[in-house]
Amino acid sequence: MNVHYSVLIQWSDEDQCYIASLPEFGPYTHTHGESYEEALKNAKEVLALLTEDISPLPNPQMYRVAEALAA
Repeated sequence: MNVHYSVLIQWSDEDQCYIASLPEFGPYTHTHGESYEEALKNAKEVLALLTEDISPLPNPQMYRVAEALAA
């Protein structure tokens, strides 16, 4: 399946790791990793599970460069 969902990865001083969020799937859909790459890998694994288990899938958020530049 070719889906385009957002992954937001941020460093957490509190947890001393990278936190990866999947915003289209709700505010509590997170995973983590000791490195940025590990957090991304874990987020991809979670995303694969979510897209298999959830129906209907949420609509992907679309980022439009022209709108962001105009702001």
